[in-house]
Amino acid sequence: MPTYEYECRVCSYTFEAFQSINDDPIKTCPLCGGEVKRLIGGGTGVIFKGSGFYITDSKKSSSASTSAKKSASSSESSGSSAGCGAGCACSPAKESA
Repeated sequence: MPTYEYECRVCSYTFEAFQSINDDPIKTCPLCGGEVKRLIGGGTGVIFKGSGFYITDSKKSSSASTSAKKSASSSESSGSSAGCGAGCACSPAKESA
């Protein structure tokens, strides 16, 4: 349930009310009985709790397949002494026997 902020038009008293969204807005000031208006608040920022909110987070099944791909590419590149081993221009040319 949200917290709404109100301000009295007569005495300028501001107060908060914890109400359901379906409740009618408060119309009278608790101090002087004057008319109140509901203020528009900025609310709160988004709070991320738990896992799964970052790009680096992934499901277990996709991380297992990623690990398999990494081990396969590392076994291919283990024969070369320099370069990235991914078959790009920076890896040394293999000599044919």
